[in-house]
Amino acid sequence: MELGLRGKKVIINGGSRGIGRAALELFAQEGCDVAFFSRDAKRVDETVTQLTAAGGKVFGEAFDMNDIAAYQAWLAKAAEKLGGCDIFIHNASSSGAQGTTDWDLTYKLDMLGAVRGCETLEPFLEASGAGSVILMSSTAALETFIYPQAFNAIKSAIITYGKQLSQLWAAKNIRVNMLSPGPVAYPGGNWSMIKEAVPELYNKTLSEMPLGRFGAVEDVANAMVFLSSSAASYITGANLVIDGGYTKRVQF
Repeated sequence: MELGLRGKKVIINGGSRGIGRAALELFAQEGCDVAFFSRDAKRVDETVTQLTAAGGKVFGEAFDMNDIAAYQAWLAKAAEKLGGCDIFIHNASSSGAQGTTDWDLTYKLDMLGAVRGCETLEPFLEASGAGSVILMSSTAALETFIYPQAFNAIKSAIITYGKQLSQLWAAKNIRVNMLSPGPVAYPGGNWSMIKEAVPELYNKTLSEMPLGRFGAVEDVANAMVFLSSSAASYITGANLVIDGGYTKRVQF
């Protein structure tokens, strides 16, 4: 299938590991120019080196998005470096941080990261003529999971925000979609740490996976690239669940 992504300019917040890294690799392979950041300077350098081999333009920097104003400035800088922005992926997350102060952190990174990111890149996405936004949510937003926590609540808010934004931005020919992955395991990720720290939770969750395995980062990245492409040009306002059948609700 021809995805029509060659020459597209992609900005991903977060991207040196996990789902973001897998997505960067796929976009680069499709001939896209890409920009990303990570707090880990070494990982940024390694990722830039690898992605550059695909032949496209690559802009990566070590950056901590705790300062939202600085984050917005970085996004504008990234769009300038690439010469525009056709695709914005909001991937950065607190990844299930806990505690009172972590509610503030999760709101800042997950929610404001999405809102301020979209606000900053709106003119670039509109100028694209066929802009696409992907906001990362989670199956933790769809069904009760473990106990009340910021991650679950904020990821639910992202779906509502994205759906409403998709209605507003359709007239600008900017599509907005959400992805809700189920449990995804990769080295250094949350589920790898849970396997070591709370094996009973890991094993219980694995036993509840109808396909008999956790998701891989490529499972999510493949869907991300498809939804961003012209092959999905009639899809907007959707929340695509990628969970191997883990959630049990019926979605009409």
